[in-house]
Amino acid sequence: MTLTITDTAMTSDQTPHTARHTPSQNGWQVSWLPGRTLDRNTAITAMILADTVTHEQVREGHRLWPHIQGWADELGLTGREAVAAASQPPGDLNRERDPDGGRLGREAAD
Repeated sequence: MTLTITDTAMTSDQTPHTARHTPSQNGWQVSWLPGRTLDRNTAITAMILADTVTHEQVREGHRLWPHIQGWADELGLTGREAVAAASQPPGDLNRERDPDGGRLGREAAD
């Protein structure tokens, strides 16, 4: 399990989820937590959790469950919520969105 962290992105060799720095929002966006802006440390926690969930079939009673619960708590989630969300395919963080959450029209992007 390798988590690669740069000044602008976080990727893993175990999960398709990513995180990217969003200076306009003064934080980080993680693909399995759409709509949330995290600080760098919390984004790292989210990526570690996604990396672990992809690598292992983690559920209550698993030896890693206490860690999952701790990481999830840092994100304001339960262990079950975090596992369910991180197990979903990533959304597209590279598309710009307007403040109401809709895609920008072509004329607005130009």
